Amino acid sequence: MAQVGTAQIKAEFLLPIGTAPAFTPDDDAAEGSSSHVRGPAPSEEQRDGRSTGPERVKLTKAQKKAQSGSNKGRRFGKVRDELDLCYQVAAGGMCNFGDQCRNNHDIAAYLAAKPADLTFPTPEEVKTMPLPGASAMEVDGATDPKTTCPLFAELGECRYGFRCRFLGAHLHNNDAGTPELVKNEERMAFAATDCVEANRLSNHAQKLLRTKKYPFPVATAYQKEVEAADAANAKPKPKPVVSENAVVVSEPDQDMDAVAVPGPTPAEPAPPSSSTDEIVEKRTGYAVAPADAPDVPTRFAEKKRLDWAGKTYLAPLTTVGNLPFRRLCISYGADITCGEMGLAKSFLGGSKEEWSLVRRHPSEKIFGVQLAGSKVPQVVSAAEALAKECGDTIDFVDLNCGCPIDLVFKTGSGSALLDNVNRLGKLVVGMSRALGEIPVTVKLRTGVKDGKNTAHKLMPRLAPEFNASCITLHGRTRQQRYSKLADWDYIKECVDAVRAREADEDLPRIPIFGGGDCFSSQDYWARVDHSGVDGIMVARGALIKPWIFTEIKEHREWDISARERLEGIRKYAEYGLTHFGTDTAGVNSARRYLCEALSFQYRYVPIGLLEHLPGRINDRAPAFRGRDELETLLASGDSRDWVRISEMFLGPAPEAWSFTPKHKSNAYESQG
Repeated sequence: MAQVGTAQIKAEFLLPIGTAPAFTPDDDAAEGSSSHVRGPAPSEEQRDGRSTGPERVKLTKAQKKAQSGSNKGRRFGKVRDELDLCYQVAAGGMCNFGDQCRNNHDIAAYLAAKPADLTFPTPEEVKTMPLPGASAMEVDGATDPKTTCPLFAELGECRYGFRCRFLGAHLHNNDAGTPELVKNEERMAFAATDCVEANRLSNHAQKLLRTKKYPFPVATAYQKEVEAADAANAKPKPKPVVSENAVVVSEPDQDMDAVAVPGPTPAEPAPPSSSTDEIVEKRTGYAVAPADAPDVPTRFAEKKRLDWAGKTYLAPLTTVGNLPFRRLCISYGADITCGEMGLAKSFLGGSKEEWSLVRRHPSEKIFGVQLAGSKVPQVVSAAEALAKECGDTIDFVDLNCGCPIDLVFKTGSGSALLDNVNRLGKLVVGMSRALGEIPVTVKLRTGVKDGKNTAHKLMPRLAPEFNASCITLHGRTRQQRYSKLADWDYIKECVDAVRAREADEDLPRIPIFGGGDCFSSQDYWARVDHSGVDGIMVARGALIKPWIFTEIKEHREWDISARERLEGIRKYAEYGLTHFGTDTAGVNSARRYLCEALSFQYRYVPIGLLEHLPGRINDRAPAFRGRDELETLLASGDSRDWVRISEMFLGPAPEAWSFTPKHKSNAYESQG
């Protein structure tokens, strides 16, 4: 009989007891809630193990504390060329700063000192390439005409020009013997619509945001209405009730069902009707006016309808849910993608890093942006800025009401909104107005504290009263984090509550997605059938095995081979180069995020090694070897092995560069 929490590995693949590491992956730590405490170094025997498991050494309380949490002290400095060439000159242009430019303008001198070209393997080469260090290595000479530049191959030009580490792919000497950059005009014309990333914030808009001069007419008007409604609805504070023993009894908490979202003075009563517009008007206090009026909100019925039933949904994932990872999941069958959580305050500050989170690749057919915040003016203003700057290339905006980390929770954002329905309602109604036709979706947890689920009361209100167009429910409370399995019975209860209200009031049906512990096609479809959700938002399952979307689409469990997994890693490296860049700095940014992805993927246990199917996400395997050397390497929890794997595609890592995983418990090297 299978032991609970243990992946049952076939006997022929087990390693001797004592070779497994003395720690297990910490998914709570991925949220970044704990301070960095350096843990004890593993022994050489532990470093030889390839996975975690029940045979791990029993730790003291102090050791467990030292190994828990996230590595907050991580530093990934930019790696540059020794002789830095001006970017404008490198791209074949003229420098705007002329002689005052701090960078080198001598192309010949730069090429003489430039690191040698890297080579990037093709899918066919991946099938037979030897293990680490044999493909994307430096070649003899500065340039290699046989190399392939992923950016040039996709876009028809390389914006890094002479700085590119794959320069030979787009360089030739003219009749005078002078090196010149090559462009593929035919490819450029095709790439303009099919390959170029969208949602780049203009310099003008960024300047207005940073100087606080960006106009927010909708958000400003909405805030005035909310303030007027708050003043109109304000009640005199009741005098405290004093008992006979002179003990002051505080006023009881207001029940969730009694909380109403304040708004401006309601419009004149309309004739009875069951239309969505009039229901929204009645419950929010906002009169619905013709769509062509510039100073009124878009009718809720005019919002883009989300027909998401049966579609696969990749969750927004902090740090690892970047554009290259989303492209990888799309290649495996993901239908809906959402950018990493962005803070409303940072969007309004014109943060280059925050606005980079909304970048969208044309392969993302349904793409959304996730916002986090608690202050109504900030969140509504951020939504308005997103609508103005990216309105044509964003399909939805998601309000994060589920993030459990202390940094977010203590500001009243994320899952803290579950206990402040009044504010949550103001946020969703305001975002809906500011976004026009763009739908607002809401992601939440079952509640804040264990034993006090509240989602069944909140979810039926989100669409008819607050104008939400889709709901996603993670089946855990904020307090639980990942310590217990998701409660799919409760998710079913919440879905039933929403559908009951829709039926009673003849409301349009909105999509509802569940989430939690989905790790196989069998998990996915069984939970969809049981709970009645339209689909499941996949998070950790996609991090550990991005090909889960293929399994879901094809209703099968895929015993993926090590070479097929390596091809997925090659794709990630390629997408990373086209996103982060092909110069020295871009190559090492791609390396950093590839290692972040491998810090999850090493936890996959090939199903061909398991005694019982399907695998379960929370099971931990004893130390094992793979069916071949590559499969064993891909199961290594040593972060140095992840760097070795990256070198197969991105060349040797710089001597001064090292990778520290986000989870302290996720790599042997990070403990030492």
